[in-house]
Amino acid sequence: MAKVKITQVRSTIGRPKRQVRTIEALGLGRINKSVEVENTPQIAGMINKVSHLVNVTEI
Repeated sequence: MAKVKITQVRSTIGRPKRQVRTIEALGLGRINKSVEVENTPQIAGMINKVSHLVNVTEI
């Protein structure tokens, strides 16, 4: 599987709890924090739900 680098670029303050929990499940939580994960269908769905809060680049 391909890897993707996910970087949080916007705050979760004032966002629905579902989006906050999704960001935490991805391993994020602070602006400019990045994680590298495998691009599985589950991760792709999570990224889709919070795409307005993160930047995604393929590695």
